[in-house]
Amino acid sequence: MSERITSWHSNPSKPKFSPPPGAVDAHCHVFGPEVDFPFSPKAKYHPEDAGPDMLFALRDHLGFSRNVVVQASCHGTDNAATLNAIAQSNGKARGVAVVDPAISDTELQKLHEGGMRGVRFNFLKRLVDNAPKDQFLDVAGRLPKGWHVVIYFEADLLEELRPFLAAIPVPVVVDHMGRPDVTQGPDGADMKAFRKLLKSRDDIWFKPTCPDRLDPSGDPWDAFAKAVAPLVADYPDRCIWGTDWPHPNQQTILPDDGHLVDMIPRIAPTAELQQKLLVNNPDRLYWAD
Repeated sequence: MSERITSWHSNPSKPKFSPPPGAVDAHCHVFGPEVDFPFSPKAKYHPEDAGPDMLFALRDHLGFSRNVVVQASCHGTDNAATLNAIAQSNGKARGVAVVDPAISDTELQKLHEGGMRGVRFNFLKRLVDNAPKDQFLDVAGRLPKGWHVVIYFEADLLEELRPFLAAIPVPVVVDHMGRPDVTQGPDGADMKAFRKLLKSRDDIWFKPTCPDRLDPSGDPWDAFAKAVAPLVADYPDRCIWGTDWPHPNQQTILPDDGHLVDMIPRIAPTAELQQKLLVNNPDRLYWAD
């Protein structure tokens, strides 16, 4: 893991779409800076630094007002880099933590005071070595008031995870819709399975994000737009959006973040849907207090 990688576009375009006032990039990350916030010895990738200054400059360039910084797997369960980004945001960022299941209630409260409002459980085997469901459920039962669980998995794991998801005692947000095969279209098997999950609980949310990861046809990601727009239309109060910058493990693609923003009106074509997706919904999850 000696070679450091760059996974983000060096000169993203200015999007044609202008987000509404108060818009939130509700899924992004920071990497380091490594000199201050070393990466986990268990990390599966070794990125170049992508710190708060870069994140907030991108936020302004894309026309967003706020961020939700999700703890990146390369930092393991040491949330210091994410907390640092929140602290530097002047109140314009909240976060999602990754924690050791043995974390104490006192430590969870400190994360809350630092701006965290959720905890992430990652089931991608290429990123994590262990995902203990019973310990995750224990943590979920001890979260500070108002927190939720963010979960990241691939579509082929959904059936196996259904009992676990049903047992989580707080709201759930599914990263990138559980990575469905969008080439199947809006009525494909993966999307039908995900809709079944959404129908099982009215407090399961999702992120209609990452066309660069999910659509092999490439930019402008037409298959993604076609498959995802009906989901946003049917569940407009349960979705939030984010860039996924700095795009962990996407170093062979380097998606243009301006083009990612221009996907928003294709999956949320009305001003009302855009307001919910970018402002109202993330407000409810991250700034309710």
